[in-house]
Amino acid sequence: MTWELHLSGCQSLKDKRRVLKSLKDRLHNKFNLSVAETGHHDLWQRAELTCCIVATERRHCASVLSAADGAVAMWADARIIDSTTSFL
Repeated sequence: MTWELHLSGCQSLKDKRRVLKSLKDRLHNKFNLSVAETGHHDLWQRAELTCCIVATERRHCASVLSAADGAVAMWADARIIDSTTSFL
């Protein structure tokens, strides 16, 4: 799953890294997802995060990704602009 995020409170790349690290850590700890910043590295208020999960059943993956999407949507420091999900 990939999220395009708007980070309105960030005034520097340092602010952005702090917000993203917190969000990535939460997604990893709560949902056991691998998460990385995959785009917009040099923009202060824009980010692209991509997460990955591996499981034997697609239904389990979809459930975990849906819960993670809800957690990102509730994150106070970020607003989802767009999201995409793909299954292999």
